[in-house]
Amino acid sequence: MAGKEELVFVALGGLGEIGMNMALYGYGPARDRRWLMVDCGVTFAGPELPGVDIVVPDTRFIEENLDRLDGIVITHAHEDHYGAIVHLWPKLKAPLYMTAFTAGLLEAKASSEPGVGKIPVTVVKQGGRINAGPFEVEFVAMSHSIPEPCALAIRTPAGTVVHSGDWKIDPTPGVGKPIDTERLAEIGREGVQALICDSTNAVRDGVSPSEMDVAADLTKVIRKAKRRVAVTTFASNVARIRSIALAAKAADRDVVVMGRSMHRAIEVSRELGYLDDLPAFLSEDAYGYLPPERVVLLLTGSQGEERAALARIASGDHRNVALSKGDLVIFSSRTIPGNEKAVGAILNKLAEAEVEIVTDRDALVHVSGHPRRGELTQLYDLLKPQGLIPAHGEAVHLKAHRDLALQYGIKNTLIARNGDVVRLAPGKLAVIDDLPTGIAVKDGLIFGDPEETGVHERRKLSFAGAIVVSVVIDAKGTVIGEPQAALFGLPDVDENGDDLEDIVIDEVVAALDSIPKNRRKDADLVAEAARRAARAAIRDCWGKKPLTEALVVRV
Repeated sequence: MAGKEELVFVALGGLGEIGMNMALYGYGPARDRRWLMVDCGVTFAGPELPGVDIVVPDTRFIEENLDRLDGIVITHAHEDHYGAIVHLWPKLKAPLYMTAFTAGLLEAKASSEPGVGKIPVTVVKQGGRINAGPFEVEFVAMSHSIPEPCALAIRTPAGTVVHSGDWKIDPTPGVGKPIDTERLAEIGREGVQALICDSTNAVRDGVSPSEMDVAADLTKVIRKAKRRVAVTTFASNVARIRSIALAAKAADRDVVVMGRSMHRAIEVSRELGYLDDLPAFLSEDAYGYLPPERVVLLLTGSQGEERAALARIASGDHRNVALSKGDLVIFSSRTIPGNEKAVGAILNKLAEAEVEIVTDRDALVHVSGHPRRGELTQLYDLLKPQGLIPAHGEAVHLKAHRDLALQYGIKNTLIARNGDVVRLAPGKLAVIDDLPTGIAVKDGLIFGDPEETGVHERRKLSFAGAIVVSVVIDAKGTVIGEPQAALFGLPDVDENGDDLEDIVIDEVVAALDSIPKNRRKDADLVAEAARRAARAAIRDCWGKKPLTEALVVRV
């Protein structure tokens, strides 16, 4: 007897965290489901993953079911929604669907990644539809801080689910189409089984200001500036780039562009016509000869990234660009949680150089691309969903969104976590199973499990350093010369002023002397004895246990 047909949802990333968004929708009986992937995002490593470049969801479940994966659909081109494609698509190789702007950025990203090559994409217009197995997917125009964001109306024989992606209600988004509230209302009248919805700003009351409001304030701030102006923002925020360019034009200034990602976004935007009516942007070579009162510098680095243009300029390390007393830096962005320390370091360096600073605390130079509580309830009014799952947020955001939905009257509401298999239909929302989840990391040129890349040992190194001991023995088990020790990240002396390297060597010599000569022929036994002695010596005089290795050379 065949199992019953069900529509299920499971997140491999993005629930209970900011970033790394990846969802699966499944249709069919439990043992024979077809799958649709929505989004394929990255997150960036924190201090708990030293040396790691990016983090992506663990896709082992869907890799084991590739014959059942009917497609991958991308809602928009922010890194936390599409940034993992270049790393994961070679393993997944499912049909890939996205809008033209997302496809343009993906092509540019793939061309800069060694060994990736061309990734085949089916481009879908906002308002368009595709079929992937039992799923019909409609790309509904939304507003967000990037061109061509889409909600997805996913239709199956078990009902329709709407996956919101990132969005806000903005009738004047500056670039591209505004949110299509008429179409959302029509989908609501058709019937929506469940809404999986952005929760990032669910803790904030009211509605978000429009991008056009930001453009007006940027113009005021730039017009008042007496010397150079630098504006840092997300490269993907094309509407903001446009607002900055128009503000510069109104102040009779030229826009100088810095940062590879900024150039890439501008190039794709021009190809699609989003920047057609703006004056040409200048490269950083123009910075040196333009009078200070004629400059608006547009650059990356709003999140304090070490290698971004702003960090190098603030440190005085950039070869072509410098800021000085009286210049103005506008942070046209919000600080992503976890980046506060890095951003604060740049702010302090700018302040030390007596550079003026404007953030969103001083003027309306940034607005979020995510819905506040007033916008969430407007979407409820349009879609009238039978059930709701908060998504895209940490625990506090998910809870706030769940509580708002309950107050609104959506009783069929459920907070899920990564790996929870949630039945959307038939019946009420319910967790019916769980799938394995986790992370994989890109560490230099290597991609894989974080512990396989040596991250665990790097954490130990950052806490207690390392010791390497070298011992030479002959075939008879005689120790030749004195053992050598190299200490990394340890103090030079103990609290009594004694040299730690000498302490380690003395303890290793004593340990080796205690081994009978005939047993010292065993190189492994000698290495372990030396390692233990060195580690114990440091533990006794410093109180910490460094990573310790011993090398034995036989002559």
